[in-house]
Amino acid sequence: MAAKRKSKGAYMISAVAEMYEIHPQTLRLYEREGLLKPSRTEGNTRLYTDEDLERLEFILNLARDLGVNIAGIAIILQMRERMEEMNRQMQSFVEYVRSEMLTRFHQGSPSAGAIVPMRKPTVVIKVGTKP
Repeated sequence: MAAKRKSKGAYMISAVAEMYEIHPQTLRLYEREGLLKPSRTEGNTRLYTDEDLERLEFILNLARDLGVNIAGIAIILQMRERMEEMNRQMQSFVEYVRSEMLTRFHQGSPSAGAIVPMRKPTVVIKVGTKP
């Protein structure tokens, strides 16, 4: 199913339809439903980038191979975008924690690199009580 692309560039709707053996109306439907967002020329011609084609391949895989309808595809794409955003946030947090730990470690005190500062435990002995 994956079409062979030779260069980075933009493709017109007729070329994309031919590459993926789908009707141009299907591409227009996907755009109307918000699944694809091709750029436009000044003359309002749709231009599909390599990223658009990757997204189209994912959509076609869901529709053709897995039998997912348009509403399901929309939900899956939204969930995928949310997961990617959460992953970016998590990576940012991990990088922040890593840099904080390195900064504290280089400050020199034994507990400076710890996320939670360590204290020496205090032992309280009560005289005259039974354990």
